[in-house]
Amino acid sequence: MSRTTITQMADRVSGLMAERLKIKGNLETQVKRAKRQLPREVFAAAEALVEAVQLSANPKFLPRIDLEAVSVAYDILVKHLNSVNRAERRKGMVLDIAARIAFAVLVVAVLWVAALYWRGHI
Repeated sequence: MSRTTITQMADRVSGLMAERLKIKGNLETQVKRAKRQLPREVFAAAEALVEAVQLSANPKFLPRIDLEAVSVAYDILVKHLNSVNRAERRKGMVLDIAARIAFAVLVVAVLWVAALYWRGHI
């Protein structure tokens, strides 16, 4: 595997992150911004790919790159990013916000009833 192959892998993953996660920038910036959106295993694979890209920039470090690990990391990233469904993510986010609001309203109602009880109005 050569530097161009690693760069092509990085470009493909960067394009998928821009398309699926709506994160712009180079791969390193995208990985930093996507930390909360990616599962641990996928984030670790992304960091491994970023490290391989950085090492491949220098021809002396090219032999130090574990090519099998890079290809496994690439496969993990592509598999995860292809399975991301933007509509499902949006729906989950809306439901999460609605659940937080409902919980806050419930807590306020319980505290209000407790205050009325302590003051003797109930």
